[in-house]
Amino acid sequence: MSSFLQLQANDYEQDNSSKILPTNVEFESTFEVEATKSVENDKVEGIFLTWEDLWVTVSNGNNGRKPILEGLKGYAKPGQLLAIMGPSGCGKSTLLDALAGRLGSKTKQTGKILINGRKQALAYGTSAYVTEDDTILNTLTVREAVYYSAQLQLPDSMSKLEKQERADFIIKEMGLQDSINTRIGGWKSKGISGGQKRRVSICIEILTHPRLLFLDEPTSGLDSAASYHVMSRISGLNKKDGIQMTIIASIHQPSNVIFRLFHNLCLLSSGKTVYFGPVSAANKFFSSNGFPCPSLQSPSDHFVKTINNDFEEDPEKGLGGGLSTEEAIHILVKSYDSSQISHQVQKELYQIKKRVLDTMEKKRHADFLTQCLILTRRSFVNMYREAGYYWLRLLIYGALALSLGTMFFHIGSSSESIQARGSLLVFVVTFLTFITVCGFPSFVEDMKVFERERLNGHYGVTAFTIGNTLSAIPFLLLMSLIPGTLVYYLVGLHQGHEQFVYFISMLFISVFLVEGLMMIVASMVPNFLMGIIIGTGILGVMMLDGGFYRLPSDIPKPFWKYPLHYISLHKYAYQGLFKNEFQGLIFTSSNQVIVSGEEILKNFWQMEMNYSKWVDFTILVGMALVYRIMFLIIIKSFEKLKPIVAAINCPQEIFRFTKVTRSSEID
Repeated sequence: MSSFLQLQANDYEQDNSSKILPTNVEFESTFEVEATKSVENDKVEGIFLTWEDLWVTVSNGNNGRKPILEGLKGYAKPGQLLAIMGPSGCGKSTLLDALAGRLGSKTKQTGKILINGRKQALAYGTSAYVTEDDTILNTLTVREAVYYSAQLQLPDSMSKLEKQERADFIIKEMGLQDSINTRIGGWKSKGISGGQKRRVSICIEILTHPRLLFLDEPTSGLDSAASYHVMSRISGLNKKDGIQMTIIASIHQPSNVIFRLFHNLCLLSSGKTVYFGPVSAANKFFSSNGFPCPSLQSPSDHFVKTINNDFEEDPEKGLGGGLSTEEAIHILVKSYDSSQISHQVQKELYQIKKRVLDTMEKKRHADFLTQCLILTRRSFVNMYREAGYYWLRLLIYGALALSLGTMFFHIGSSSESIQARGSLLVFVVTFLTFITVCGFPSFVEDMKVFERERLNGHYGVTAFTIGNTLSAIPFLLLMSLIPGTLVYYLVGLHQGHEQFVYFISMLFISVFLVEGLMMIVASMVPNFLMGIIIGTGILGVMMLDGGFYRLPSDIPKPFWKYPLHYISLHKYAYQGLFKNEFQGLIFTSSNQVIVSGEEILKNFWQMEMNYSKWVDFTILVGMALVYRIMFLIIIKSFEKLKPIVAAINCPQEIFRFTKVTRSSEID
């Protein structure tokens, strides 16, 4: 075997032509059988996806670019499954992201991608993308996860019963009927298995019956039986509503039975095409180049093992005869480029491009009000079931309120109570806002689900913000009312219905505002540990500059007072609570000197007395709205700035290729 491999390598170097393929006629015949299944049939409807000279590069940090994909070409046709295979790091997911238009701003994509013979955008409902990471709300059941998604994605022209029937049908299609009432679960709680979670992700994305389906490692985490079940179900989605589906899947190491489900194979190594063509001809291609598949080995295992250069130092992984993996890859890549089968791929691309079909029409989903309602309901259920979101904080707030109530019990109205009242009010609002940061990890998980669903076009950032805001209000009211009531009446703060309502309202708006601030942090820092650090740092600076630890007249004017003191939420929270507490009270000192609350506010606490406490409250309401609007703007800006950042990171003149666009093609 070793001498045979070396002989084949030497013959290739001497000839350097496609003569190393002695069975081109067989390749061409096999290829034409696969090609004529759709291209020559003018009645076929669906999506034809082609790509030519496709390059993807990233910066290597030295003012240069590192290629991830190098000059790839290929196609995907209706009614067929295309497998993208190769060792880890070969560019499978990058190719899938490039075809789906999901590459990040740090990458540069060049080449030509055509959809039905045109450069056009992938419209909502016509395509779907199932990611490798299963980002689903852990507190929902399988039925709830799919049903809520159906209500969001499917148009209002369908009744609720029709949406539910479609959701139930797809759940059964994926074999999840026995787990339909089981919660998804996660690291905090036991739920469905990893394989079942993967099937739920697929269920969610095929609700709209898309014409083009992208799957990133669909069998990851599944056993062999579940993998075959899922892939056979997916392969059975060839016809929905009379339209054949085009399916592209990156897959690491499929079993024999799964491998036979695919029609075409795209085999990559280090971003280069080792083989693209019918699955049935791949084994012949490797054999004719000196790399035959052993009789008892899976072809897919053999292909990946042959082109995997990650374990070159392991003698057991070598190809023998002095032929390294790099040399084997070089032989296969050059052989494919000059082979008849590569020419047949080019011919097929030309035939597909001649079939210029109608532009894809965007499907309708639920209207904006329906999306807001469904997202509010789903988010409320998640918050109610997730203990770490609000219930744990409520428990801590209750314990703290009892501690404060007993420590400051019946504080009285002597002059000694002035400092105590001020310290109590500052501690209550400061601690309440600080503990709000503890809900950040739960919100980050919500953001991950939102990012996946937004990229797939389920709904927009405005609907998400409104739904999250409305669902949080009842819990924030509860967190403000229960501990606030305990503190207010145990301590004996300023009695009066207006004062009590204002006290609770100020606690509520302070917590609500900080949640908006943490939403902004989450939009820019998705890592929950860094987010907590940054969030607490911001709140710490605002608390320090609020006017209690350093009185307003003593705050340094550059930066700290102008502008930081006036944009600190604690300034208005302290000021409003102090006015609510001290205005109208009379304090008596030990020598019977009477001091009014207004004098204390003006002279002792240095509060701004030229406007009422309700102005402070209104300012905080305005800040809370501004924070939510800022969150909207930041998310939307990131979407708009991605192509600009990509252009800045990678100037066009460095490349000789044409940047991929999806507008109407002009030849």
